[in-house]
This record gives sequence, C-alpha cells and structure tokens, in this order.
Amino acid sequence: MSDLALPALSGNALFPSGFLRASAGYILSRQQADGAIPWFDGGYADPWDHVEAAMGLSIAGEYAAAEKAYGWLADIQLADGSWWAAYKDGEVHNRERRESNFVAYIATGIWHHYLIEEDKNFLRRYWPMVERAVEFVLALQTGHGEIHWAVDGDGRPKEDALITGCSSIYKSLECAINIAHSLGQSRPRWIEGRAQLGRALREKPERFDRTWESKARFSMDWFYPVLTGVFSGSAARARLQKKWDEFVVAGLGCRCVSDEPWVTVAESCELTMALVAAGERSRAAKLYRALHRWQDGDGGYWTGYVYRDKAIWPEEKTTWTVGAMLLAADALAGLTPASGLFTSVRLLSDPAQNTEGVDCLHQLELSGSQG
Repeated sequence: MSDLALPALSGNALFPSGFLRASAGYILSRQQADGAIPWFDGGYADPWDHVEAAMGLSIAGEYAAAEKAYGWLADIQLADGSWWAAYKDGEVHNRERRESNFVAYIATGIWHHYLIEEDKNFLRRYWPMVERAVEFVLALQTGHGEIHWAVDGDGRPKEDALITGCSSIYKSLECAINIAHSLGQSRPRWIEGRAQLGRALREKPERFDRTWESKARFSMDWFYPVLTGVFSGSAARARLQKKWDEFVVAGLGCRCVSDEPWVTVAESCELTMALVAAGERSRAAKLYRALHRWQDGDGGYWTGYVYRDKAIWPEEKTTWTVGAMLLAADALAGLTPASGLFTSVRLLSDPAQNTEGVDCLHQLELSGSQG
C-alpha cells in the first residue's frame, strides 16, 4: 500500500471530526458476543490489549460494551488470579505462559472505567477479580523488587524481568491500590510492592534482561518508565530527550525498534502520553496530530508503516491501536475524568492511615524518580 496523505485538521484540532464515534465504532464492530475484543476479525485476544481496547470504549461513552469486556475477563479468570496469554473464539489460544503485566493490567482498566463512570458498584463487583490478579503478580516479585515476566504452562516462574512489563505493572499497582482504598480496603503489601518495584526500575538496571539480549532497542523500554510514573519531572524529560533522535521520525511517529524503518501508531500514542506526563504537551500534540493519516475509512487505524518502502505493514488494523489513539486523545484534550491517568501519579490515602502519611510516601517516591 502506498503512502497516505495527511488529513487536513482545522486550526489546532487534535483529531478530525467524528473521530470518537468512528474509533469506538471500529472497536465495537470487532467485539464478540461474549465481550472479548480480539486484535482484529479472525485474530486472538490477549488480556492486555483487550483492556486497552476496552478503555477506548469507556472514553467514547460506550459503558455497557466496556463493562461487557471486563465481564469476559472475570468469567475466564483462573483460580490463581491469572489469565493465559491469548484466547480465540471462546477457547484458550496460548497455554505456554501467563504474563505478569497482562494479568496486572486489569486493575488499570477497572480504575480507568470507574474514574469515568464513577459507579462504586462497578468497583465492588470487580474487586475480587482485581485482588486475585494483583496477588498473582506480587507473588512473582523477587527480593530485589523486580517482577518475573511470566509463568510457564505449569505455573513455574520464568525468572527474568522486562523494563516495559514491570513499568506497566507499576502503573497497574497504583490503580489497584486506589481501587482498594476507594473501597475501604488497606493493602500495605501492595504499597510496599509498588515502592520496591519503582526502586528496582530506577536503581537496579542489572535486574532486567539478565538471561536474554537487552530490549533497549525497543522504544517502549525508553518511554514506558515515563508513561507509567517511574520517572517524572526533569528526570522524565531528560530520559525522553536522550533517545529522541534514535526513536522518533519527524512527521511520521515513533519507531517500534531503533534498528528498523518502521513506525507504529500505538507506540506513538503512548509516547504522546509520556510527553504530556513529562510536561512536553506541545511536542506531544505535534506528534499526535500526524497519526491520523493512518486511519482507514472504517474508523480503524493501521498498526504500522515502513517508511523505507512507503508501505503499510502489517496490513492489520488492531483494536488496541484504536484504543491507544483514544487514550492519547483523552490525555491531550481532557475528554473524560480519566484523562490524567497516564500523565500523572495519584495515590489515594490508605484508610488505615492518615492522609499525611500516604502523601509523604508518595513524595518520597517522586523525589526518588527525579534523583
């Protein structure tokens, strides 16, 4: 497929007219009767990307469809709180592993939906699912603070850790703690687990990629610690600037990996939100506006573009890419009460402590991330 023309956006518009409805419509058209949201028609669903698409539905006001998506995960959650890596047509598609960041992400989705709809009964209904998921994930945390990336088919930990995966878990633990505190539940172990994970991500790089080649060529390892609040302020800005020229192609977007001429829409959206989190809103808006060239007539967005060949690749319009477009739009335009979820860190006070004590803990974490 040849290069695409950038649609004209009037003035400082962040997205074209009808963007919300068209994007939500695309996700809705791929959602299955049981609530699952596969990558595309005929594809599989994985727990992380399923939640990403569900969050897009919440932003667009499709609350019933989003809740159906979360209901699907509740229905298929395993007894130990986890999910398999992938599902297809009502069956398990991948029994080789269960990934910790996939499991943790349910807390992010549930908290995101609650921030928008503000239905405490929704939180109560899915609290047991979130609690089981978080306990599964924290059982994989080592004494150094990092969290093993997966367990195998027999439940044995795959003993290594990913910067991107652990960064995602760091945000999910923030959301899980807020869910617990909103429901009057004190979870000091979760608070400590999150603090230990943050210290590992900031101070112990040797605990990641120990048994395989470094993942530093992946852009997500670069910006995810900013997107999820591990680094903030000047430390976040310095981190993004350090590899900007390595990963960002002007006018096109963010590369998936530094050594391939391939920009991807979802990574570009997540980088957009990381920029907002770091206080680089103008740069974020410029990056985001250029992404609408990748929207197709059915509302979907192509996954990526090989600029060397001037070709869309792969020729797939993934639901999670559309979800990422909606999340970035919300972060920039403040469309919903959840717009700040990925651009700020907020820990609600522990019901077993006074607010001042929790605020002190939060400030210590933030000062550590800027040191």
